Amino acid sequence: MGRPAGWMKALTGRAPMKSPGAPSLRREIEHAFWREIAKGLTSEEAAVAVGASSAAGSWWFRERGGMPTFMVSPRTGRYLSFAEREEIALLKAEGAGVRRIARQLGRAPSTISRELRRNAATRGGKLEYRASVAQWKAELLALRPKTARLVTNERLREYVQQRLSGQVRHSDGTVVPGPVAAQWKGRNKPRRQDRRWTQAWSPEQIANRLKLDFPEDETMRISHEAIYQALYVQSRGALKRELVACLRTGRALRVPRARSRKRATGHVTPEVMISQRPAEAEDRAVPGHWEGDLIIGTDRSAIGTLVERTTRFTLLLHLPRMDGYGIQPRVHNGPALAGRGAEAVKDAIAATITALPEQLRRSLTWDRGTELAQHTRLRIDTGVAVYFADPHSPWQRGTNENTNGLLRQYFPKGTDLSRWTAEEIDAVATTLNGRPRKTLGWKTPAEALNELLSQPTTSGVATTG
Repeated sequence: MGRPAGWMKALTGRAPMKSPGAPSLRREIEHAFWREIAKGLTSEEAAVAVGASSAAGSWWFRERGGMPTFMVSPRTGRYLSFAEREEIALLKAEGAGVRRIARQLGRAPSTISRELRRNAATRGGKLEYRASVAQWKAELLALRPKTARLVTNERLREYVQQRLSGQVRHSDGTVVPGPVAAQWKGRNKPRRQDRRWTQAWSPEQIANRLKLDFPEDETMRISHEAIYQALYVQSRGALKRELVACLRTGRALRVPRARSRKRATGHVTPEVMISQRPAEAEDRAVPGHWEGDLIIGTDRSAIGTLVERTTRFTLLLHLPRMDGYGIQPRVHNGPALAGRGAEAVKDAIAATITALPEQLRRSLTWDRGTELAQHTRLRIDTGVAVYFADPHSPWQRGTNENTNGLLRQYFPKGTDLSRWTAEEIDAVATTLNGRPRKTLGWKTPAEALNELLSQPTTSGVATTG
């Protein structure tokens, strides 16, 4: 027999809704999820914090490209909340009438009546009110998808795509093909491989250039944020996702601002900042002040570098793999088996620098990497004061940065640095210390250091010769 046509509309007072299956997690949970993301949490941590599964958090984050596409601020009381719908369901199960429910919730009776009719479950042809189903239906009806401007305005879309992915050309207009790039796989920030050469304008450059190229045409306007959403959010459908490879970073997902600022620099306290370093280290008049860093290779390999500021004398730290690397599973808060952890770096620096005369062990300035998190212990063991440079200020360790550039001739980026023995690394340091330097009057760092050690104030100290 079947049901007559239009039975659901007559029963509920609204158009039929096609069920997509089991109700998903409530939208307010996703709102709370994005508020946690804005605090700097990972997608898994944010999901657990709001009571969802880590898989749901990962899906939300990837589906929206790492950026919320709706307001994350709490909703106003204009609409019924899930808590109110739960209260309605409980009172309805007790047999309470519409007006009693309305009085208890402080709502109009018409609001409760409409809620019980429009958002109730209709399985079996009868209205059964359940809070979870009602919330799910209310959120589906509340959706007001707005077509993206880049979808409806083909001229604007072509302009944006051309500035993002357009070809590189010579001044005479001929195309420069550039390298053959690998196919985009949706992975984050491609490294150690060729990237396709494009015009690669940033969304902000495109958005502002439109005002100059089309000063009278208001249809040729778009914000840079809308371009980012068109790139990162799959459901927008305006621009192809692989165009994110044309951005400078090449990120497949956008990184929330709070997360990008969240760095493990708790070991850097005000008393060990470079501003507290003695003034004698700045003018290079007194030897014994060092700058240090790691040069990084593939598979988490590294070599430590120490450079004396006055003489430019270089010492290299051998950081071999620890037993079990690549075999034992990683242990949370355990030792870094790759050989570049805080314990290994501290021991390597202590073994190297304590072999120097005492007057050459005054201070060490490092970047803010966690590999020197045990600087307090290093100071106790060696007597060397440790200081850290300011964030994003490599010029404060300019001597070390320059030396690292010279070392890349022997230890190029993208190579495994763990294959070199301590003897081979020492040979490179000896070679570097035997190169004449313009800043030293064409003396070598080894000669400059021997000259300092042979002065009367340091008589009786063995030279490095």
